[in-house]
Amino acid sequence: MKPPPSNPRKSPPLHLLQAVIQRSLSNRPISKRRTSQSFNRQKSPHPYHSPAHKRKKRHLLPILAKLAFACFLLYALVGVIYYLMALRYNLAELHQMPQRTVVYDANGQIIGRYSGENRIVIPYNEIPESFIKALLAREDARFYRHLGVDPIGIARAALRNLIAGGIRQGGSTITQQLARNSFPLGGRNYHRKLLEAALSFRIETELSKEEILESYVNRIYFGSGCYGLQTASLTYFDKPARNLTLAEAALLAGLIRSPTRLSPFNDPEASLRARNSVIARMLELGWISPAEAQEASSSPLLLSSNPPVSTADGWAMDTVRRELEPILDQLGIEDAGLNIYTTLDLPLQTTAESALANHLLQIENRQGYPYLNSHEPLQGAVFIIDNRNGAVRAVVGSRDYSTSKFNRAYFAQRQAGSVVKPFLLAQALAAGLSPTDRISDARLSPSEVPRKFGPYDPSNADGRYFGPRPVEDIVIYSRNTMAVRAGFRAGLENFIRLLQRAGIADQLPNYPSIFLGAFETNLRSLVSAITAFPNKGNQVHPFVISKITDMDGNILYSSRQIRTPLLDPYAASFVRWTMQEVLTRGTAASSSRLGHKVGGGGKTGTTNNFFDAWFVGFVGNLTAGVWVGFDKPKTIFPNATGAATALPIWIEIVNSPAAQPYL
Repeated sequence: MKPPPSNPRKSPPLHLLQAVIQRSLSNRPISKRRTSQSFNRQKSPHPYHSPAHKRKKRHLLPILAKLAFACFLLYALVGVIYYLMALRYNLAELHQMPQRTVVYDANGQIIGRYSGENRIVIPYNEIPESFIKALLAREDARFYRHLGVDPIGIARAALRNLIAGGIRQGGSTITQQLARNSFPLGGRNYHRKLLEAALSFRIETELSKEEILESYVNRIYFGSGCYGLQTASLTYFDKPARNLTLAEAALLAGLIRSPTRLSPFNDPEASLRARNSVIARMLELGWISPAEAQEASSSPLLLSSNPPVSTADGWAMDTVRRELEPILDQLGIEDAGLNIYTTLDLPLQTTAESALANHLLQIENRQGYPYLNSHEPLQGAVFIIDNRNGAVRAVVGSRDYSTSKFNRAYFAQRQAGSVVKPFLLAQALAAGLSPTDRISDARLSPSEVPRKFGPYDPSNADGRYFGPRPVEDIVIYSRNTMAVRAGFRAGLENFIRLLQRAGIADQLPNYPSIFLGAFETNLRSLVSAITAFPNKGNQVHPFVISKITDMDGNILYSSRQIRTPLLDPYAASFVRWTMQEVLTRGTAASSSRLGHKVGGGGKTGTTNNFFDAWFVGFVGNLTAGVWVGFDKPKTIFPNATGAATALPIWIEIVNSPAAQPYL
């Protein structure tokens, strides 16, 4: 048996012996790990390798770890608290589609509801895949990869908003939108956002993605009184949702962020831009092919020719929605669980709608009407406000809401014509013209027109000219040559500033033709401005929403009535008298023959070639305006003056039983 191999002790290396000798001489302890190289490094240590730095580093790491752990505990604690708060909500309500907002008129009568009535709920399997893709591309492309809150989406939205210099894109997921549209979570603050996030996480853990999409698609508003995809598809395209094309699905998905503004009934061009933006996003995500994107984005907009109208639809609800949206944005609240109290008067609203439709039909049926076989209907608008405070009592934007939802009372820009002459006379009186003065009614001579304007020779509507006449004839008989002479007395720049202060028009030509109304305005602006005459020079500004409360009756919003000085009180009173004379012996003297019995005053307006006809006047506490014309301007019929077309509509409205409470 061999002995184990010997393990003789090795001699220490030479450099270690040298170290021992040196340590002995200096009486320092010896470390076997020390070498000559280590001694050399110790003579000039690097600061990051020094023992002091290492001790600091060893002390700092535990502190950082404790801070990170404390932050984690705080985050977890906040998450648990808000998740426990989220447990209070009954998720079964997501599928119940409860009533959210009720709209009342000035007398407490219900005008309509913002949900619950005009909705057809459909199951998930009837939602077309094309709409699901369009919806996710528009609102939440990472929907299937998050649990209610998408940090990546939030970061992306924050970066884009930072680049844009303002809020251009939100980071809310579809689940978050569903949570805040289904439950009253409070105002726009951090508490609401945290609760919304916790509730979204709970929804994601208790519901499938398909259930979330089904609730969302059936709940959201698509504009024009449509709640849910099925109602929107039937209203806009006259087909069930399952038959939507890619282009139609993308258009509906594009409405969601601003359903009223982007409605194809209100603004077809804007809805097409939103549609094509959705299609481009779907292509970018690779969810459709380039050929599909090209075909869809080039498809024409083919809307239903006879969309169904729900009981909540009509000009009253349309007006409320238009006024409500900016208020809710300003307050930072959603249109859920609210009571909307408006200034509208349903009996007067119904009367105005009926009067407009009936009289336009009478015009079309009159003997000699030149467009008997035309498919373009004659159109009109009515706008009525309360003189005392500006409360809007009725709005009619077309002869038939079911066939045309373009609100001509608000948005149709048309030539004003002679309806501006009361403002011209008031400005001339303020500039020094006396009510007892007389002005020539003869044709203008070249010397009367400043040279910078070149030749300007307007004619009177009846082709007749007279000598000096009382200044009130400018309004009572609507004399054009007198109006231009008075306008030069008032000053062109002064008249422009007056029209701008009144809100009648912003951009006005610096030319004397504006004395005769040769500029564009809209009915709403004219009616608001005319209130200065029955109010001794003070203009009242229109408003529709008087009060908003939550379901518990807490007031969230209350209207602010605005009155602004516009005209000299003495001038306004004199012009008011001339407008009263218009109805008795002036251009609207036919009012008595038409059955007018309640007094008041007003002004007719007729533009060149009889393209536009107006009557705007006041009676009692009401100021009402009527416009008649074609959307594409053309002669209504020969001699279609404001007195012949708009005045009869005005008289029927203000003489009706519905107007009696305001007289």
